[in-house]
Amino acid sequence: MKHLLMIVAAGLALAARGGVKVESDVAYLPAERAERADLYLPDNLAAGAQAPVLLWIHGGGFSGGDKAQKREQNIGTNLAEHGYVVLSINYKLQSKGAAPIWPQNLHDCKTAVRWLRANAARLHLDPDRIAVGGGSAGGHLASMVALTRPEDGFDPKAPYAEYSCAVQAGMDFYGCVDLTTWHDAKMFGKTKAQDPEIYRKASAQTYARKDSPPLLILHGTADKTVDIRQSETLHAALQKAGADVEFARVPDAPHTFDLQPKQQDLRPLVLAFLGKHMPGKTPATK
Repeated sequence: MKHLLMIVAAGLALAARGGVKVESDVAYLPAERAERADLYLPDNLAAGAQAPVLLWIHGGGFSGGDKAQKREQNIGTNLAEHGYVVLSINYKLQSKGAAPIWPQNLHDCKTAVRWLRANAARLHLDPDRIAVGGGSAGGHLASMVALTRPEDGFDPKAPYAEYSCAVQAGMDFYGCVDLTTWHDAKMFGKTKAQDPEIYRKASAQTYARKDSPPLLILHGTADKTVDIRQSETLHAALQKAGADVEFARVPDAPHTFDLQPKQQDLRPLVLAFLGKHMPGKTPATK
C-alpha cells in the first residue's frame, strides 16, 4: 500500500492544452530516482470513467532525449484529445563513463506500467487497456515491454511487484529492435564479440510468440539513422510466429516523426490500431 502514496509530488505543475490537462514531472519511480513523467489527461473524464492508456517512451540512442520533446507533446496531446490517458516517461539513460544501465532502463519502463495500474482509480483509467509505444530507442524499449514475459527475466522485483507489467498492445516507431545487427552499445558494457548473448536477449524478435500482444510497427522509407531492415526483421519474426502484427512503411519519411509528419497523417492508423486491440468505451471528449 505504501507504493500507492508514491503518486504525484507536491508542487506539481498543471497545465491545460486545449481540452487536455498535463501534469508535469510526476514521480513514478522510487524517491531516490530523479527521472519523472508527464501525464496527458482528457479534461472531461467523468468520475466513473475508465480511459484506455498509452505509455510512451522517448528515443535518444539510450543516452539522450526527454519526455517533453515536441514529438512526445504531439503524441500525448493528440491521444488525450481522443480520450486516452498518456504517460510520457523519462528513464535511466547511459552517461559517459557511468556503469552500464541495461536492463535498468527496461525495468523503468515496466515499472511505469505497474505504476499506471497502481494509480488506475485516481487517474480514471482502465488497468486492462494499457498499450506501450516509443520511438527509436524508445521503440526498442516499447517492443521489449510488449513482448517479454516474467519468465524472460526482465520484470523488476520492485516497486509495485503486486501489479503486472503486461500490456494489451504495443507500437514500435522506427526502433532499433534487432541489437544483434546493431552497433556495439555502451549500455551493455560489452561488445557483441565479448557477449553476443546479451545482445540476443535484448533484441525484440527473440520474444516473438504466437500469443504476443498485437504490435504496430511504423518506419520511414527515408530513415538514414535506423535502417528500415530493423523493422522488417521484427515484422518477419512476428509473422513467422503467427502473432498479430501490422507494419506501416511511411513513404519518404525520415527518422523521428510524430503522428503528423508531412508525408502522412498517422492519427487514423494509430487510433484504429489502439481501438481495435483495446476495445471498450472510450470516454467522449470535447
